[in-house]
Amino acid sequence: MRIAVISDIHGNLPALETALAAVEELKPDRLIVGGDVVDGAPDSAACWERVKQLQCPVLRGNHERYVFDFGTERADPIWATDQFAPLHYTHRSLSNAQRNELAALPMVWRSTEAPGLLVVHASARSDADSVLPHTSLVNLDAMFVGVTEELIIRSHNHISSTRDWRGRRIVTTGAVGLPLDGLAQVQFCLLTYENSKWQAEHHSVPYDVEATLGRFRDSGYLDETGPLGRMFMREVATGSHHVVPFLRYCRQRMQHGAPLDLIQAEKDFVR
Repeated sequence: MRIAVISDIHGNLPALETALAAVEELKPDRLIVGGDVVDGAPDSAACWERVKQLQCPVLRGNHERYVFDFGTERADPIWATDQFAPLHYTHRSLSNAQRNELAALPMVWRSTEAPGLLVVHASARSDADSVLPHTSLVNLDAMFVGVTEELIIRSHNHISSTRDWRGRRIVTTGAVGLPLDGLAQVQFCLLTYENSKWQAEHHSVPYDVEATLGRFRDSGYLDETGPLGRMFMREVATGSHHVVPFLRYCRQRMQHGAPLDLIQAEKDFVR
């Protein structure tokens, strides 16, 4: 049994097509999409339609939740601000039917065909938990209550990694569309089940980054999303963190009580 897991596409269609071509060459028995198909780069709707064509298991990521919760009572009030203009763009680009499809996605995948394997977006309890090298065993215990599988495949943090946890292994796949380890390449995992044991291999493949950057410029995305859209573009170009550090920087400025000028904050942040 060989299973490929791709995740964190984030509306980056050229990266998705490269990932699918690389997976096809490996000829796995099954493909699983681990969530966050949408929101980030300009082509969320096209990525979602492409993923549906695969007719494979697809998990719900936190960005799917942001999209289908946006405009409802479940939404965080800050999502309505210009700090989340990329989310507004993604929400508008998807139809009601597509948003309902995202809302119906499951949070976990396990199967009798793949004994000892659990696939999640972030953790078994949440679509937004982080598993980092310094995450304590106590915190991991809370994230994976009742989990007995020997191998846990997750994504969410956009950096490939492996953690041991109480005799089990937690593997983070890396990201297809928004890798954040400084290498702007498509990243995914290939799992092999042999002799009653799972092995996980990280894969990294170059793709046409310039094609994606062109979509940022030509689609009208940058005009509609402003500073945060440009931060996503920087992440694509560099394969490194910009969006979350910038949002944290904005929050720090707001704590001083002054109205937030996003354009000035962007200039100061970049400088």
